[in-house]
Amino acid sequence: MYFYEIHEGDDELATAVLLAHERAFRPDEFFALVKKARALLVGSYEEETLSEAIANELERSSGFIHVTDDKLLASVNVDETEEGTFLVTSDEAARTVYVRRDDDDN
Repeated sequence: MYFYEIHEGDDELATAVLLAHERAFRPDEFFALVKKARALLVGSYEEETLSEAIANELERSSGFIHVTDDKLLASVNVDETEEGTFLVTSDEAARTVYVRRDDDDN
């Protein structure tokens, strides 16, 4: 599996999306696909960002996988401390953090 990134933004806000494909595209090939999708979508997309719209179009038209939170199976926060390392899951409505409670501590 090969991974590609599309990002947009200015100095204050940046948005990046990840795509995956079984084929390795040369950078100029991927760029051409992005430009073609952009030309189709600019000014008329329903997604929150142009980069998301392009990723969705490449998923529909060129066999890419747009790596989104709904495809995420597990998320783990890691930290130097044990307390800062925990499992996070998400669904459409919320994110859930799993913690262990020690009943002896009241």
